[in-house]
Amino acid sequence: MEVVVNGSPKTVRPGVTLLELLAELALDPRTVVVEHNRRIVRRPALGETPVAAGDAIELVHFVGGG
Repeated sequence: MEVVVNGSPKTVRPGVTLLELLAELALDPRTVVVEHNRRIVRRPALGETPVAAGDAIELVHFVGGG
């Protein structure tokens, strides 16, 4: 099924959760903020939040620096 991740179309398997999507993208859930259909999803809910066709997902990755 098709979703939009950071403005780009992405094909994901039906029934995938946000936590599984992060794993597929090799992203650590502790270092990203996930916005799902314009709502911030807290880390404990990532594994309980299913992704549906047409969903818009924005991922903001924290980068350290100095």
